[in-house]
Amino acid sequence: MADETELKRLYWHSRRGMLELDVLLVPFVQEVYATLDADDQARYRKLLECEDQDMFGWFMQREEPEDADLKRMVKMILDRVQPK
Repeated sequence: MADETELKRLYWHSRRGMLELDVLLVPFVQEVYATLDADDQARYRKLLECEDQDMFGWFMQREEPEDADLKRMVKMILDRVQPK
């Protein structure tokens, strides 16, 4: 379980300054991150280390991350906002 300090830090790191990313990442970290298992939390932190332009391409589904961990996290975030 994530502690409050870590959640605040992740909240600020999730704010990328690009609206398309902010509307996906900020609600995810606020509503879902604390419920993730330790492996998925590590995957989310790894995602935050990526370049904004790479993430933009992934979330707009123009390309996919080569890394399986990042691919899993992108899918998890997109599955929250896309209708089935």
